Amino acid sequence: MVLRGYVPTSEETLQTLAALRLQSLNSDFSTHAPFPRLEELFPPHVLHARLPPPPHRPPAKCRGARLRAGLLAGGLWGQALAKQRAERDQRLRGRLREEGASTMAAIVEKWKLLQGMGRPEAMAAYMALVREWPGFGSTLFDVDLHAVRPRLGVIQGQLWQWAALTPLSLQSPVGCGPQRLWLGIGAKAVSLYKPGEPEPLDSFCYGRISSFGASDSSTFRLSVEDRDLLFETSQVDEIAQLLNTYLTSAGARRLPRPQEPPTSPPTSEPTVLPQGLCPAAGPWQHRPPVGSSHS
Repeated sequence: MVLRGYVPTSEETLQTLAALRLQSLNSDFSTHAPFPRLEELFPPHVLHARLPPPPHRPPAKCRGARLRAGLLAGGLWGQALAKQRAERDQRLRGRLREEGASTMAAIVEKWKLLQGMGRPEAMAAYMALVREWPGFGSTLFDVDLHAVRPRLGVIQGQLWQWAALTPLSLQSPVGCGPQRLWLGIGAKAVSLYKPGEPEPLDSFCYGRISSFGASDSSTFRLSVEDRDLLFETSQVDEIAQLLNTYLTSAGARRLPRPQEPPTSPPTSEPTVLPQGLCPAAGPWQHRPPVGSSHS
């Protein structure tokens, strides 16, 4: 979990966790102790994040420009570009080695400070640091949030229609595209995290979840009070099974079950919001639908 980057914390804490792991594996520091590879102690993505991003090359705007670019790529200019890329890759590999050596040196210095700490103590200290993250214990899934749309039904006397599936942002009325998020499923709530951020963008107690299900093999729908959240993920079945397990064990008054999206408008009866394990939080802020769809 830590090495995969699913515990958002500072580099200093990540180095301390690596030192505690070395202490639990090898006991006190020794130059003769076996050293695991850095990627077995420290999240590799942290080192890669220090590297400069690749240069942005604007796409060719017309067919003629693409044709000229193709002709150039096949001649001397293409050879020069290939040489530049090879030199840049070599510089990046050298920079990555330097960053790795610097990080390992910092980890070793912290390891030396743990002299005399027994393995059980090191393991307990490791777990105590990891547990400081509020999302500890949740199962995290990489998902793309594609849309947040009002549900069909009568809310406060007004008929809600399907909003067009324009990607909507949790932070702004209209996003520029799907958002890569972590979907955290825990014993008490479902949370949405921006990758690497310790605090969730939003959390939903199970009592606020009215239904969930798969729209297709790669699209998962989560209905929270008056909203449907649509996620694209390769782990639809795993998410559904875990949600069903937690909902069953939670013993909420009204257990949502996997459903297919409704094909016809509901009756005009007022929508009864679910009562659950925690006080009902305020509904998602209503935003006017972007466009419309007719069925």
